[in-house]
Amino acid sequence: MGRVATMRQGQYSVLELALPGAPPEPAGVLLFDPSEDRLGVRLRRDWGHVASEEDAEVLEFLQDDLESKIREMGPESFLTHLEDTLSNVLRISEREAIMLGGFETALNRLYEETVAPAVLEFETHLPVYTLRAAAGNFGEQMQVEPDGWVEAPRDLKLNVDQFVATVVGRSMEPHIPDGSRCVFQLGVVGSRQGKWVLVENLEESGEGGQRYTVKRYESTKVASEDGFRHEKITMVPLNPEFDPWEIDPEAGEAERIRVIAEFIRVLD
Repeated sequence: MGRVATMRQGQYSVLELALPGAPPEPAGVLLFDPSEDRLGVRLRRDWGHVASEEDAEVLEFLQDDLESKIREMGPESFLTHLEDTLSNVLRISEREAIMLGGFETALNRLYEETVAPAVLEFETHLPVYTLRAAAGNFGEQMQVEPDGWVEAPRDLKLNVDQFVATVVGRSMEPHIPDGSRCVFQLGVVGSRQGKWVLVENLEESGEGGQRYTVKRYESTKVASEDGFRHEKITMVPLNPEFDPWEIDPEAGEAERIRVIAEFIRVLD
């Protein structure tokens, strides 16, 4: 079964940047979960679009500074401290109630609804494709326009071969819940052995009628005159409700599949 989030009440606040001579801009959001004494913060990263170069250099460190203070003072104490002290360049709104399921999902949704950062392609944002569009775009060298751009996690180093797509199916639960948006890297660098890969079944629809699936790639190789050859390839699910997908290269079955990309992480 997928993950079931327990609904509980939380509180959120909006941080606002009010630089001299400039209109106020939403800077980010804070989300507090009293039941777990947890405070999350997500700030915009396009500071150069809303502040001078000098101010932007300072603001670049704001997220790390806030997270450090949360660890030092404790979530609720630090939130109260901000409410008592912020009033000039950086302001904080009154707390608003919100029902929480998944904490990170709620924080990301609040950020997307509150802040409208500039899209910095492959710097802060990645393109969003359907799996079919991704397969066509990258497999046939066709230029397919993305459905949009989504801001990637701060700790993820981006490059032009990454993209975001929604994974449909339960075979990799609980790590990849059905309907999750995930980050992928085009192709697989080095050996595929043990890596999680996005695969296209070229001959028939896969699990749940889907042509595309994510599985752990495992192969058995044997020595040959040319070095090594695949004796068996297995696409392994995490969910024990699903059977492994075995492919016999010697029977020509390897031509049925195409590895499109390597799974990097769940986005939300």
